[in-house]
Amino acid sequence: MEYRIEHDTMGEVCVPAEHFWGAQTERSLENFRIGTETIPREVIHAFAVLKSAAATANHALGKLPEAEAQAITDACRDICDGKYPKEFPLKVWQTGSGTQSNMNMNEVIAHIAMHDHPELKIHPNDHVNMSQSSNDTFPTAMNMAAVLAIHAQLIPAIDTLIATMKRLEEENHDVLKIGRTHLQDAVPIRFSQEISGWRGMLEESRAQILEASDHLRKLAIGGTAVGTGLNCPAGFDTACCEEISRLSGQTFTPSSNKYHALTSKDGYVFTSGALKGLAANLMKIANDIRWLANGPRCGLGEISIPENEPGSSIMPGKVNPTQCEAITMIAIQVMGNDSTIGIGASQGNFELNVFMPVLAYNMMQSIRLLSDGMVSFELHCVRGIKAKKEKMNENLRNSLMLVTCLSPVIGYENAAACAHKAFEENTTLKEAVLALGFLSESEYDEAVRPEKMV
Repeated sequence: MEYRIEHDTMGEVCVPAEHFWGAQTERSLENFRIGTETIPREVIHAFAVLKSAAATANHALGKLPEAEAQAITDACRDICDGKYPKEFPLKVWQTGSGTQSNMNMNEVIAHIAMHDHPELKIHPNDHVNMSQSSNDTFPTAMNMAAVLAIHAQLIPAIDTLIATMKRLEEENHDVLKIGRTHLQDAVPIRFSQEISGWRGMLEESRAQILEASDHLRKLAIGGTAVGTGLNCPAGFDTACCEEISRLSGQTFTPSSNKYHALTSKDGYVFTSGALKGLAANLMKIANDIRWLANGPRCGLGEISIPENEPGSSIMPGKVNPTQCEAITMIAIQVMGNDSTIGIGASQGNFELNVFMPVLAYNMMQSIRLLSDGMVSFELHCVRGIKAKKEKMNENLRNSLMLVTCLSPVIGYENAAACAHKAFEENTTLKEAVLALGFLSESEYDEAVRPEKMV
């Protein structure tokens, strides 16, 4: 491998000649050979947008010459377009401020800009990092990344799943089944009503996530090292946020309290909590679906779901609810990520939180897993749900909880006596009511009509 010599304030470093990063990136690679987890690609993209916006703002404020600003923004655009995916190799497990990732971006942009414009001298700190500090750029980028991913990936995935639930509701409006509480038989319900509960969970989670993530639109940029804005010109934060908004298509504003923005990650905790709420709802929905589909002969068997792959290496013909299992595994991972985010956010000391890379990693993993998981769950499971009407009707007619509609007619205690008699003697509810003489057959048939109980 060929190397070139780069230098920083600590001296010279050998850097692979094929790469655009510099001395500080190389030092981080050597000093933090920990795990396989790298800074998420969404954060890298957000950083490139931020650096482009900063160059534009610095030029507009008379700080950065036009040629240098244009070279920087051109390099940022190429990074955003995915032209340099191998130039950002740093691990999550680095400095807690993300300084090395900020410098990784600064160095790569500077080298790309000089490669494309050899007549220019562009310094990673003096030009690309102008008016900035790692302490305000990393929290800015991690907020941007979360907002952009939520709107580009998560919300469309939720919306598709909601639309499928609405279709299933329409298709199953007239299908009656037994409801269940405490995993025990309850009173009748329309299958469409049961599905509407699933849809309502998704809609509520969607609203909660959007509300929470709005707090991430307040950016730390302009606070520089400790929130005072040292070495940052007046108006930079506003100009930068306006350009970020233009480039990203999402609205961002400067935080009105940079001291809060640098040290507190409460917006991340709030948003992660909303993601955990979605995970909890998806866990419930997936469990309902696999319970209703269990069998095929020795379970509830009230719905069928798509058969996607063989389910056993030893039991021929076995098919399992694998999409439900995948989404429930995702749910518990998101719950674990939320715990990490909450603990990390609690560890801000004085003017800076130094758990930011792990916060960003867990947030982006949660958004990505939930988004991909819902797309897969909808495509390979939910859209193929079919009601097994005969089985639903059989369970409905066999349920003793139809007795509930008799309480107003024969009284609660008499109705309970009928239910116990039917269960103990393994007869139908109707036979028990008639045997106890509480109603005639015609009176029973008039009173016990499941379609009027929903």
